Amino acid sequence: MATTTQRVTTTVATPERVRPARSLWGDAWYTFTRDRLAMMGLFVLAFLVLAVIIGPYLYTGTQLIDFARSLEGPSPEHLMGTDDLGRDLLGRVLNGGRISIAVGLTAVFIAITLGTTVGAIAGYFGKLDNPLMRITDLFLSLPVLPLLLVLVYLFRETLKAIFGPELGIFLMIVFVIGILNWMPVARLVRASFLSLKQKEFVEAARCVGDGDGRIIFRHILPNSLSPVLVAATIGVGGAILTESTLSFLGLGFPSDVPTWGRLLFDAGNFIDIAPHWVIFPGLCIFVIVLSINFVGDGLRDALDPRRKI
Repeated sequence: MATTTQRVTTTVATPERVRPARSLWGDAWYTFTRDRLAMMGLFVLAFLVLAVIIGPYLYTGTQLIDFARSLEGPSPEHLMGTDDLGRDLLGRVLNGGRISIAVGLTAVFIAITLGTTVGAIAGYFGKLDNPLMRITDLFLSLPVLPLLLVLVYLFRETLKAIFGPELGIFLMIVFVIGILNWMPVARLVRASFLSLKQKEFVEAARCVGDGDGRIIFRHILPNSLSPVLVAATIGVGGAILTESTLSFLGLGFPSDVPTWGRLLFDAGNFIDIAPHWVIFPGLCIFVIVLSINFVGDGLRDALDPRRKI
């Protein structure tokens, strides 16, 4: 009888490669880092922020007045030249950048906070949707720059008397800019809430007994932050431009506070004989607004679910 030899093949189980868990912010950062313009804007923005924070401590003696060297062009001693009083322009640009960037960030924080609050309440609570949106439409119909000029003219001296010339003007500008720029954020958040509150995970949260506050802050709001972040980055550039416009019109900070807009205002009478006084502050405004817009465009693409890898 023939004997059949059977070969038994033993297969050793090898562990399969498990793909690491993906997250919204991880995917967004991966996509953002592949955008060259966005990364370039981020590096330029970080460089400017560090320069205006650290620069005044390293570049000292910038407030010294030397009439013998007034309106000099760029030189090894004064890299950006001097103003009409002989003060170093680079030092004044670094000092003024602190205030300009602080105004942009604080004003946008106020606008984002107010807009997110109004949009969340209007989008989640149906009874409050119509009245809050009509108030939003009312604010949208107001001419921003003329109203801004009127408010500054009316309350400038009062706030200066209460809080001082620098803090009073700062509070006035950031609150006025923030209050007049929350409407687009409110509309974005409302649209996100109207869409997300019908999703299955919100219904599941209601079924397990979660209250309105927990549903809003734990489930819906985190999923609505992507358009808010994009609006915030773009709003910083707009706030810096608005502050520069006010200072250029002579309604912003006093002359001893060298914001970038104030430097442009002071240089208006010397533009024909000292163009460097206009070029460098204007270039700083242009570069930081452009870099912020690049970062905002990169965030918009990175947080767009239709562009996920």
